[in-house]
Amino acid sequence: MSESITYKNAPLYYRKTGKGPWVVLLHGFMESAEIWTGLAEVLEKEFSVLMIDLPGHGRSGMLGGVHTMQEMAAAVSAIIHYEEIPEYILCGHSMGGYIALELAASGAQRVKGLVLFHSHAAPDDEQAKENRSRTVNIVKLNHTGFIHQFIPDLFANENRERLAGEIEILTNRAAATPSRSIIASLEGMKVRTGSLDFLIQTELPLYFVIGKDDSRMPYNKVMAQAMLGRNVQILLLDKVGHMGFLEAPEKVFPALRDFFRRCSES
Repeated sequence: MSESITYKNAPLYYRKTGKGPWVVLLHGFMESAEIWTGLAEVLEKEFSVLMIDLPGHGRSGMLGGVHTMQEMAAAVSAIIHYEEIPEYILCGHSMGGYIALELAASGAQRVKGLVLFHSHAAPDDEQAKENRSRTVNIVKLNHTGFIHQFIPDLFANENRERLAGEIEILTNRAAATPSRSIIASLEGMKVRTGSLDFLIQTELPLYFVIGKDDSRMPYNKVMAQAMLGRNVQILLLDKVGHMGFLEAPEKVFPALRDFFRRCSES
């Protein structure tokens, strides 16, 4: 069952389940809290799980024309504060990882651990910024066409036929995201400053989930970032793209549960 708060005149929807130490799950670009359903079913036996529809996604409203990562993190923090969660473990997929990094950097004393799930800490370089701007123009011209091309490309080639049903569900959900919400997130990701300094300096337990066939975040670049951390574990997934919770749940779910256990016991 969804719950909501009002933040800056916009509704923010979220779900919570389970009982125990808190885990906060942040979805990626053009996703919603529903993406975490399978993982939550595994975790809820021993963790309290908070799944949030980020601003402009799912049922949550928009905050403005640009959703910066700092603003999204502040919205998440408002829900955490409302629920009176004293400490928690963060897990962010893709864009959700950027937001999780902002949260961890601003409230590290409350964060017990951080998972960067097909995500990283660097800002966009100039080429990536140009690609974001190009994508904004594509979305303005052909919102539906963009989504139908974007979603399948998140999966490793060899998984697309096997997961055709899941891809269709994701595509339909993404199609419900208004173009202005998509653009707000693209613009927000484009202007982010990144969190490399935090990644290098933090003593927090960090866990990188990396797909070898991730077309969005080349694994060699993410691996290089992971090597910068002081307290880092890595799950490197063969034959997996950008959607490990769907492409390899049998590997991902137990690994994340074990990491969450270690964080909650420390």
